[in-house]
Amino acid sequence: MDNLIMQQDEENTSGESESNASGEQPEVTPAAEAASQAQGEAAGDGQGEAAAVAPPSNPNMKWYIIHTYSGFERKVKESLESRVQAFGLQEKIGKVLIPTEPVTEIRGGKKYTTERAFLPGYVLVEMDLSGFRSGGDGDQVWHIVKSTPRVTGFVGTGNDPTPMSPEEVNTIVYRIDRGKDKPKFKVKFEKNESVRITEGPFANFNGIVDEVNEDRETLKVMVTIFGRSTPVELEFGQVEKVA
Repeated sequence: MDNLIMQQDEENTSGESESNASGEQPEVTPAAEAASQAQGEAAGDGQGEAAAVAPPSNPNMKWYIIHTYSGFERKVKESLESRVQAFGLQEKIGKVLIPTEPVTEIRGGKKYTTERAFLPGYVLVEMDLSGFRSGGDGDQVWHIVKSTPRVTGFVGTGNDPTPMSPEEVNTIVYRIDRGKDKPKFKVKFEKNESVRITEGPFANFNGIVDEVNEDRETLKVMVTIFGRSTPVELEFGQVEKVA
């Protein structure tokens, strides 16, 4: 039956690739580094608490990270969820999570929001590996996940998966939830760059970027008002670059 599921997955996904929104080849980034970056962003907004992860129905479940082909994270998620149903492993494999965040970019004066993987090439899986390497159910769970098409391995030592710490899980999930509330802007601004204000009381004014705050996604723009250069603080979404 395992061979049948794998054959179906390969047929359904043959020649098909999902490009992530960034379109860049990922670096192999440890979960702890991603967690540290997310905590820094949270501190920048003055929000220190991470969203709590709902407890799994099986108390033995822990979160693990699997390596996938870059750009195939969603296919891996769908294939793995299908395999869980086919093999009746709902009590052994829980949530499957793709670490993504919405990113907003401005093209032609209009805002477009797309999803981008902030850990491309990785998928988070909640599973119970009790009995792994000792002939228990964990061996079957490991095999089902590892043999999923386009899964290349686990984060851990050799072929032994290492569970994520609760802090890493909460921080990454918090980062995803926070991103849904406030999409990040893909556009980057630099000091002394010319911009045009598109929203607010200074709409249609041109100015020069004086400061850039990447964490808060705000700019200090020097605008000439009544013959004087005046600093105005604006969000990334309130300005556009002047060609």
